[in-house]
Amino acid sequence: MSPTRVLVLNSGSSSLKYQLLDPADGDRLATGLVERIGEETSRLAHTPLATGTARERTGPIADHDAALKAVAEELARDGLGLDSPELAAIGHRVVHGGQLFTEPTVIDDAVLAEIERLIPLAPLHNPANLTGIRTARALRPDLPQVAVFDTAFHTTMPESAARYAIDAATADAHRIRRYGFHGTSHAYVSRETARLLGKAPEDVNVIVLHLGNGASASAVRGGVCVDTSMGLTPLEGLVMGTRSGDTDPAVIFHLARVGGMSIDEIDTLLNKRSGLVGLCGDNDMREIRRRVDAGDAQAALAFDIYIHRLKKYIGAYYAVLGTVDAIAFTAGVGENAAPVRAAAVAGLDPLGLAVDEALNAVRGDGPRLISPADARVKVAVVPTDEELEIATQTYALVGKSN
Repeated sequence: MSPTRVLVLNSGSSSLKYQLLDPADGDRLATGLVERIGEETSRLAHTPLATGTARERTGPIADHDAALKAVAEELARDGLGLDSPELAAIGHRVVHGGQLFTEPTVIDDAVLAEIERLIPLAPLHNPANLTGIRTARALRPDLPQVAVFDTAFHTTMPESAARYAIDAATADAHRIRRYGFHGTSHAYVSRETARLLGKAPEDVNVIVLHLGNGASASAVRGGVCVDTSMGLTPLEGLVMGTRSGDTDPAVIFHLARVGGMSIDEIDTLLNKRSGLVGLCGDNDMREIRRRVDAGDAQAALAFDIYIHRLKKYIGAYYAVLGTVDAIAFTAGVGENAAPVRAAAVAGLDPLGLAVDEALNAVRGDGPRLISPADARVKVAVVPTDEELEIATQTYALVGKSN
């Protein structure tokens, strides 16, 4: 029998998230996280899904090589080691694939070199992703390794959506265009929304709202992305936990000329000290709603700004798509914050959008509709599963040759 298991790795600068899945049947065999890599207080938390009982080890883990070896040891304790004949491939989340990588790609030296060339477009993410890839290749050089790119799903955007209105030669010289991110989530959720409606993806137009600490929206026509809110970087678009989202570019010039701030200081301001945390001091939507309910005016304003931006994108993508079959909320806030969903749709009845208050209040683990039965446009909550999407795309690529 051909191997079907895929180890999914998401390598950060000082962390390594992983899941072992069998995309053939959707089974999740193990999940875990190594954090604070390179520190004395490193921590590995590992959960084999057969028992559901987490194991933890603490102590220094020097680098990603040591982290992946520690993960391999934990997996081996459960009979799921990296040397298992049932392991078909390792799938790697890679944040930026530029214009070249439009689909999952088997990693070789040329692919590695191109991911490295894209570092200026994703300086915080691609280097860490590369580290994870190189470590995994060294441990299992015989095993197919596949890169699944956050940007790939959005490469179908037409030039009218992807281009910025700046000098074309300058934009081309510096690869300045709208790439979009959270692509694996948008791909998975748009497809699952179609399934929830009992239709094929190519027969459905969906607005996907991925609302977590990072947040993005996409317009998906017949299973194909035609617009998305994030741009050259994940800073553009919706109000996020710590990122500003859409801002007049002249704010940067003003802060430099009048505020005396350096480029690095402005970068930190817009990426780490803006969004909800900049507006009210909190980036946890649960705490913000608690404060709103307690009468906190600052939290209420932050919430209203968040919702205002969200409504603008819903309206814009409704116009882009022309016909909308469903709006899908996903990720931490989208899946769990009923007040956000209700407020985002409130007043949009003329567009065929409404939320059933009782259905919206129900918490659940699976995809579900929260709109009235007779709603012209369905409103759905669809839990995202980026790891399963990466595993599925990886196996679809390498499983054919096994």
